[in-house]
Amino acid sequence: MPPAAAAYDVAMLSSAAPGLSLGRALRLRWRSAWAVLNLGALVLALGLSPSTYRRPWRVPLAAQVVRAAWPLLPWFTLLAAIVSLVLTRIVLVTAQSYGLSQYALEMVVRVLVLELIPLTAALAVALRVTLPMAAELAQWRLQGALDDARSRGQDPLRGLIAPRALAGLFAVLLLAAVAGTVALVLAYVLAHGLSPWALERYARMVGHVFSPAVSLVFVLKTAALALAVSVVPIGTALHGRAGGGQGALEVQGLTRMFLAALLVEVAGLAGNYL
Repeated sequence: MPPAAAAYDVAMLSSAAPGLSLGRALRLRWRSAWAVLNLGALVLALGLSPSTYRRPWRVPLAAQVVRAAWPLLPWFTLLAAIVSLVLTRIVLVTAQSYGLSQYALEMVVRVLVLELIPLTAALAVALRVTLPMAAELAQWRLQGALDDARSRGQDPLRGLIAPRALAGLFAVLLLAAVAGTVALVLAYVLAHGLSPWALERYARMVGHVFSPAVSLVFVLKTAALALAVSVVPIGTALHGRAGGGQGALEVQGLTRMFLAALLVEVAGLAGNYL
């Protein structure tokens, strides 16, 4: 176990009184944000630790990964295929009418694979997986179940919290990889049919789009989006101000998650095009 994980305390911030001064409110917000960042660091450390994938921690992690990724994979892949077909066809026809056919596929790859698919995968996992998981943890927090688990000698971070966060992260990466591959294959089929003779030129174009710098930004952005939609709602459910009950924690987590995803997306656009 990483040293920081042993010191992790699931005793959350106390509920804030309604008449707090501005300075006190800012300090509480800063403490909450820092606790979420700390949770993200601990989750990453546990995700990179070989002991996480051994018994007894492997079983709850595998269960949460299946719970997060399996129900989403079929319908998200189908949706990505339909959207890729429609958008690729629109771009190809429009580019051909303006005499810009040589740039059509490159634009499809840049817009669809680099920008839309990672963001869509992150939002799909957030809405269907991590936000419900965060609501579940918030309910346990308010009921005192996490403190009860600690009092019985259990480790809530490794047994309950980290498996859910890592499952959401893995689901985003899996959906983005599968949908991106489907989009690339469909773009080739729509542009060149089933002929293999254009594969070399298509691969060269894709390689030109995914230059080392763009590939690095793409990987970092996708990982950051996965981390944001996985850790921020769960961290807010555990560390947010609980004065308004479970509903208030869910709203806080949703707001912070969208803000974090927006910041990651803006940083990715800046890294690719500035």
